[in-house]
Amino acid sequence: MDPKLMAKALRAELDIPHSRALEIVAKQLGYRDWNTAAAQPRFTETCPILRIFDESKALDFYVGWLGFTQDWQHRFHPGAPLYTQVSRAGLILHLSEHHGDAVPGATTFVRMKNIRAFHTEVMAKPYANMRPGLETEEWGTQMTVYDPFRNTIRFCES
Repeated sequence: MDPKLMAKALRAELDIPHSRALEIVAKQLGYRDWNTAAAQPRFTETCPILRIFDESKALDFYVGWLGFTQDWQHRFHPGAPLYTQVSRAGLILHLSEHHGDAVPGATTFVRMKNIRAFHTEVMAKPYANMRPGLETEEWGTQMTVYDPFRNTIRFCES
């Protein structure tokens, strides 16, 4: 959770000044004070880049079968390699035909909720090259899919 949102909730619940709530949250997070906590780098999101070689195969897999939305696409000029973003429910992936952007055969591990519903949805759509099962591992329930370019995505619910 965002530290400022934590402080806001704490302030509302305890009816204390905002500055006091910020200091309490900083201590809970292990920092000396709010200024020290606020100065720390925070990573807000990751976005794997997956190498693709065929736009139509990629969109059939990610949009057509997995249910992602293509958010945007970029080419430096007509006929240039595609660079595009697909997303679904908070997961963002970049797909690139550009040599050097990524290595084919990468693996991406995705933590998620409601994996059984996702599995049921995916299995209800025909996709000739992929019929993933659900596997129970000590770290959670996992569904592994392979895109047409041998990139692996491991969806996992702890």
